[in-house]
Amino acid sequence: MVAEKCSALGRNEPLKKERLKWKSDYPMTDGQLRSKRDEFWDTAPAFEGRKEIWDALKAAAYAAEANDHELAQAILDGASITLPHEEESLEPPEPTPSVRREFPLKVRLSTGKDVRLSASLPDTVGQLKRQLHSQEGIEPSWQRWFFSGKLLTDRTRLQETKIQKDFVIQVIINQPPPPQD
Repeated sequence: MVAEKCSALGRNEPLKKERLKWKSDYPMTDGQLRSKRDEFWDTAPAFEGRKEIWDALKAAAYAAEANDHELAQAILDGASITLPHEEESLEPPEPTPSVRREFPLKVRLSTGKDVRLSASLPDTVGQLKRQLHSQEGIEPSWQRWFFSGKLLTDRTRLQETKIQKDFVIQVIINQPPPPQD
């Protein structure tokens, strides 16, 4: 009856009394998982929507994580956030890649040349390697990308690197030796 009354008023059904649990597709420690969770909340407003809504969702998620479902419900209701009724529990929404906020990304080649690429936070290093290939003719397999002293894999997304405006990514070019006759 309470859920029907909330639905009739255009409000949320009460949150289920389950503890919010973050999980990963690959093994990581609790500390790494918490770091990824915090990174998600730091970058989420860069996708779409208002920062105030993301902040309210973050506060509600942390309250649900701490098993304070009344506080989580109050935050959602106070911010007038309506979750879809088919949702089983409060989970952060997946960022939609339809909004692409591009920015110039500066890469410095081991040849000494600086190149500007058009990038956005959800882009992977693999995608950017292909862009560098089409722009400069450097095969992706010859490129090794480094930022903050770390080798970036092809699956690494720019948002994971925490790169900021005017930072530079180093690209080491390793061409295979010429064939010997």
